[in-house]
Amino acid sequence: MNEPSRLIVPEQRASQFPTASPPVSETAALMQVIARAATDPTFDIGKMERLMQMHQQIQAQKALEAFSAAMSAAQAEMGPISADALNPQTKSKYASYAQLDRALRPIYTKHGFALSFNEGETDKPGHVRVLAKLTHSGGHAEPYKKDMPADGKGAKGGDVMTLTHATGAAQSYGMRYILKGIFNVAVGEEDKDGNETEPTIGPGQLASLEQLIAEVKADVPKLCRMLKVNTLSDIRVGAFETVKAIIEAKRKQ
Repeated sequence: MNEPSRLIVPEQRASQFPTASPPVSETAALMQVIARAATDPTFDIGKMERLMQMHQQIQAQKALEAFSAAMSAAQAEMGPISADALNPQTKSKYASYAQLDRALRPIYTKHGFALSFNEGETDKPGHVRVLAKLTHSGGHAEPYKKDMPADGKGAKGGDVMTLTHATGAAQSYGMRYILKGIFNVAVGEEDKDGNETEPTIGPGQLASLEQLIAEVKADVPKLCRMLKVNTLSDIRVGAFETVKAIIEAKRKQ
């Protein structure tokens, strides 16, 4: 039995089959235009400059969009962080920089962010300016800054540390506050440990509260527990009017 005839195709070289050209990026295409322009004496240089400027604007917008998308994705993975440290001056708990870094760095680096810190000049006497730069792999970067007191004073105005120690503490506080602010992080406990803590009421305000308390016969220990302070003198200036209103409400009962 004869075998069926087979079609014999002559061997063809690979060059006989055209292949698709790889896609050219916008940047590569622009560089090709620039290269051609360099050899063309009639090319309009002003037009080239405008093209370059437009290209830079487009690239910057794309980088900003990538930055914003990555920030949104990173924050979606970030939850509240528990406090791990106690400030003996204010008796308040807070999340240390190490605690924040452990929780946040794996997330923000996964989404292409990098964070660096530095010092800058400030016109505020007795302060340290902490600088931060958040960069993204897409090309966009955002600067941040925070001026922190470095006078060695505690929450109640007394000297609690040397100026050298105060400078280091101010830098540490600044880094922590910036890190929290960049990613809008919530801390599990009230975070008022630094020298930025709002001052407590003065003698005149304290006397005014004590007079009101005496008039309405308010329960001082109960009031302190409600305000989460040890004594009336620990009440913050910003809460003074609110506390007065609370005491006055007792008068109407």
